[in-house]
Amino acid sequence: MADTKKTVKETAEKVAADAKEAVAETKKAVKKAADTTAKKATAAKKTAKAATAKAKTAAKTTASKAKTTAKKAVEDKAVVYVQYGDKEVVAKDVLEAAKADFKANPETKGTVRSIKVYIKPEDNAAYYVVNDKFEGKIDL
Repeated sequence: MADTKKTVKETAEKVAADAKEAVAETKKAVKKAADTTAKKATAAKKTAKAATAKAKTAAKTTASKAKTTAKKAVEDKAVVYVQYGDKEVVAKDVLEAAKADFKANPETKGTVRSIKVYIKPEDNAAYYVVNDKFEGKIDL
């Protein structure tokens, strides 16, 4: 009977030790799960902030494009005519022709940052100045 008591006691001690170890492992697992959840929550907050910022930027861009489109629509409806004698020219066409002449000229380099066009009906021509440097003439 002493052997049985000893075996029961040893078994009880082993079960208690195993239970204690299982509790420690469970605590570690719970802590790890809590840490992981906290990290995921932080990541979710960052993602939400980024998405909000992206949405605001997209809204601003869309509003800006809409404003530009509306402005362009008004500009497209405006037409300036220059009439002299029996001739008539559209100012926008003269402007585009001046830009095309500038770009077609082998002496010119760069882009048109500014352009001034002077329509001179008595010469049947338009004179232009691009980027305050290059001067040219187109016949009307």
